[in-house]
Amino acid sequence: MAITYYGYPKCTTCRKAKKWLDEHGADYDEIDIKDAPPSEKQLRKIIAASGLELKKFFNTSGKVYREGGLKDRLPGMSEDEQISLLASDGMLIKRPIVFDGEKATVGFREADFESAWN
Repeated sequence: MAITYYGYPKCTTCRKAKKWLDEHGADYDEIDIKDAPPSEKQLRKIIAASGLELKKFFNTSGKVYREGGLKDRLPGMSEDEQISLLASDGMLIKRPIVFDGEKATVGFREADFESAWN
């Protein structure tokens, strides 16, 4: 299955991840996460494939997260509400996300990319 790369062009971490994918000959479709964030349905698939907790998908260092007071609000929200919130604004999502339908990585750690995408 094709690899989908959700990133933000101005993000340094995203650029590192994209460079890694390019250097390793990965064939991927690039999507600007700000312009076209994953849908709720797609997020559910990505979260399940990643094996990570839902809270790991929030860009906790981002402006939207901080200004929205989400550190205090998230614990009181249901999983459905959190996923809906993520789908509403790509800048809330930790990036990059790389997903091939079966596995997913969030953020960029070279060791994770080596094991998942090499």
